Amino acid sequence: MSRQRWAYLHAIGAVLLWSTVASAFKLSLRYLDYAQLLLYSSIVATLFLGAVLAVTHRLGRVFPCSRRECLKSVGLGFLNPFLYYAVLFKAYALLPAQVAQPLNYTWAIALALLSVPILKQRIGARDIVGGLICYAGVLVIATGGDLFSFGVVSPLGVALALGSTVVWALYWIYNTRDDRDPAERLFLNFVFGLPFVLIYCLVFSDVRVANPLGFVGAAYVGLVEMGVAFVLWLSALRLSETTAKVGNLIFFSPFVSLLFIRTFVGEDIRTATVVGLVLVVAGIAFQGVGRRSSQISRQ
Repeated sequence: MSRQRWAYLHAIGAVLLWSTVASAFKLSLRYLDYAQLLLYSSIVATLFLGAVLAVTHRLGRVFPCSRRECLKSVGLGFLNPFLYYAVLFKAYALLPAQVAQPLNYTWAIALALLSVPILKQRIGARDIVGGLICYAGVLVIATGGDLFSFGVVSPLGVALALGSTVVWALYWIYNTRDDRDPAERLFLNFVFGLPFVLIYCLVFSDVRVANPLGFVGAAYVGLVEMGVAFVLWLSALRLSETTAKVGNLIFFSPFVSLLFIRTFVGEDIRTATVVGLVLVVAGIAFQGVGRRSSQISRQ
């Protein structure tokens, strides 16, 4: 089998796995609160990433890190896993999955917009039009298609879902200034982010989990969302002849995710959700974010 076919297989695997996580978030939150889900999924992800580095004989390169590298990982670890997933999981606790997932997908637009003041990139007419199309989709999803009533399912939930896109965009922008191996730096980010997660859970929740099914859900989220899918995606990018050949596959993820949400979570997918999601994806595609930033794409 050619390298490019292997790249497609790895990319498809990552996209399919990422398509399941919105359902996994909602199902897990039936047994855990959002802080507990954050804690135990982060622990599982850290152990998995450490195991991957150990098996590939790279764990020894991670420690000891320089003071500058450690401080950088502390800052990035505060953004991800701590702040990003704390905000995202709380949004999922407040919103239906079919609303939270498409809103979170607009991180690509947030990335393009924040790149202007932080990376000093220029924004063109396509960026502006693409952003307007994308956020028109956000309005349709948030209001359930009833645009004139402005009745939002949960204003706080919508704000948090959109806020998570800003945190994720900031995380990846500052990652562009880190030339370490992606898997190694992600592992360090999780290692240094875990203390923030633990303190937050101790202050605002409880580390004790009443239902063992909660651990199952957290393990799945940590293993799939934060671990395996990321490793598969990195492998796909490494094997592919160009990032564009696998990067555009990420656009299938939110639509497949709706199928899983309908099947496993039991939500009736509204027409407004589908229409809004089409606008979101169309806006991102028109702007060209998927091609320019495919090397850092996610769910």
